[in-house]
Amino acid sequence: MLAALPGPTLAQERVTFPSADGKTTLVGYVFMPAAPSASMPAVVMMHGRAGAYSSAAKGRYDASTLSQRHRMWGALWAANGYVAVLVDGFGPRGYPAGFPRFSFENRPDVVNEVTVRPLDAYGALTWLRTRNDIAADRIGLHGWSNGASATLAAMAAGEGFARPASLKGFSAALVFYAGCGLRGRFDDGYRPYAATQVFHGTADEEVSYRRCRRLVERSRKAGGDIDITLYPGATHGFDDPGRTRQNIPANRSAKDDATARALRFFAERLAAPRP
Repeated sequence: MLAALPGPTLAQERVTFPSADGKTTLVGYVFMPAAPSASMPAVVMMHGRAGAYSSAAKGRYDASTLSQRHRMWGALWAANGYVAVLVDGFGPRGYPAGFPRFSFENRPDVVNEVTVRPLDAYGALTWLRTRNDIAADRIGLHGWSNGASATLAAMAAGEGFARPASLKGFSAALVFYAGCGLRGRFDDGYRPYAATQVFHGTADEEVSYRRCRRLVERSRKAGGDIDITLYPGATHGFDDPGRTRQNIPANRSAKDDATARALRFFAERLAAPRP
C-alpha cells in the first residue's frame, strides 16, 4: 500500500560525506521513515540547477530552507518506507543559491552534470552503504533537471565513475525533465545499466522533451531498459508544489500521474526479494 502524498516537511538530519571526486565534502539532508526497520531501501535525490534550497532562502542554507519540491519528495519517500537523502552538490562548491535559468554556458565546470555530479551520487551511494539500517542492494537514484541529467550520466553502462566493480550500482533511476544533450557524451549511444524512467512535459521552457524522447528511443532500440512518459502542456518543474506551477492544470495532472508512477516504479524495482 503506497502512502498518500504528504505536505512538505523538514529533513530530520543534516549529514556530510565525501563525493567520489575525492576532494569534496558534500552535505546531505536525510528523511527517515516514521518506523525505521533493520533493512530499508533508500533513495538518493539530486537537485536541479537552482540548487537544493528555496529561492527565498535569503542566505540561510540549511534544512529549514530546502525547496518545497525537495521537502515534499523527501517526505513522500520516507512515508513509503525509504530513507531519502538529498545531496547538496552546489553549496560545498561555493554555489548554494544555484544558477539562474538559461545560464548553462556560464556555469563552472566544477559542477558539471556529466563528469562531476554523478560522482556526488556515488558518494551518497557509498555513504548509505555504510549504514547498517540500509539494504545495500536496494538504492534508487532520483534527479530533477540538471540533477536529472546527472542521473542519466550516472546510470550509463560502461562509464563506471567511482563505482567499485565489486559493488552493484543503483537499482533503478527516476529522471524528471532532464537536459538530455549531456554535453555530447552519449551521442554515439546511451544505455543505462538498470531500469530508468524519464518524465517530461511537452511545454518545457528550459530543456527539450524531443531530445529526451530521441535519447530514450535510441537507447531502447539498443536494448536499454528505459522508458519516457510525456505530459502534454506540462512545463519544466511541473511537480513543484508551489502555487505558480500548480496553477497550470497540465502541471497538476502531470504531478499526480508522475508521482503515482514513480512510487510504483521504485516499489517494483527496490522491493525486498521474496524468501
